[in-house]
Amino acid sequence: MTSVMASTSPQAGADIFERILAASSGLVVLDCKDAHVLIEQFRAIARHTGQAVYLWQPDTGLGSLRDAHARVPDCQRLGNALRYMQQSMHFGVYFLLGLELPLSAMDATLLRQLARAPKEHLRRVVLIDAPAPLTEHLGELAVRMSSEDSQPRRLRLRDGRWLV
Repeated sequence: MTSVMASTSPQAGADIFERILAASSGLVVLDCKDAHVLIEQFRAIARHTGQAVYLWQPDTGLGSLRDAHARVPDCQRLGNALRYMQQSMHFGVYFLLGLELPLSAMDATLLRQLARAPKEHLRRVVLIDAPAPLTEHLGELAVRMSSEDSQPRRLRLRDGRWLV
């Protein structure tokens, strides 16, 4: 086990993923210390659960975290990826890493529309370490989260043992 992986608990990724799914908005701004470790935890969750979890980066475009070599066609550019997310009728969690400002007016509009998406379709768009001006621009449309656990751990009794 590497020292980076040892510094974060494997359960941390699952806890953050559950908080993302429970968010009141379709758009989540996630602040984290080490985005790459967190992405690897989300990759493990996607492979274990089989859920549709995607990662968009400027250099690679939109791809599945579950299947490392599966890329979504024509989603290299941010605008195309956002339109794909908006038009998808299926469950999906989309992580966006490496957003750079300025965003085009159309991209900003698509982000606001994704934040207001109907509740019938569980879709979450997660901006990882988004630039501060962008989070200020989105205002109350986006739910802000941190990868650091801000809530105290609750102990649970399972099989005669107390678990954190």
